[in-house]
Amino acid sequence: MISSALKPAVTRIIEPVARFALKIGITPNLVTIFGATGVLLSAAFFYPREEFFVGTLLISFFALSDLIDGTMARLSNKGASAWGGFLDSTIDRITDSSIIIAVLISLIQSNDKLSYLGLITLVTGLLIPYIRAKAESFGIDCAIGIAERTERLVIILTAIGLEGLHLPYALAAGLWVLSILGIITVIQRIRVVRNGLLAQ
Repeated sequence: MISSALKPAVTRIIEPVARFALKIGITPNLVTIFGATGVLLSAAFFYPREEFFVGTLLISFFALSDLIDGTMARLSNKGASAWGGFLDSTIDRITDSSIIIAVLISLIQSNDKLSYLGLITLVTGLLIPYIRAKAESFGIDCAIGIAERTERLVIILTAIGLEGLHLPYALAAGLWVLSILGIITVIQRIRVVRNGLLAQ
């Protein structure tokens, strides 16, 4: 997994920033809301105008808040709260969907048939975390899949950014890969839940 392979290196970079933010009184939830607002506004403004490269740069910057807020919660004296975890998870769904929806608006305006792949990507992106949450309500660990959130976010932002640099078929390739990996991940998680329920 990308997230597992890069986590140690990223943590070393993020921790000093997280410690400084806590020192000056910034809360993890505030960072979460700030980052989400930046992602939403950047996607809504730039992607429908097909300004993909600039939009992706800004979204990538604001998306870093998702790494910082979790580290802040871990480092703080209070630790991670149930409300903070819920807020972060909910906002993740909103920001991920907003990126796809903003691209979809551009594709639909252009009558581009890639919009169908965008819809598949949107639906699987919502199903993957839902299945995990539902599985955990049954006491089943379902943190598996060929494409979890970090992988999906890297793929779509890379594809959109390269499309902004006019690399041929970049967005098409990214949406195809994301759609296929999303469907596979949904199937993997459904199988895990099925096997877990049958074993109970």
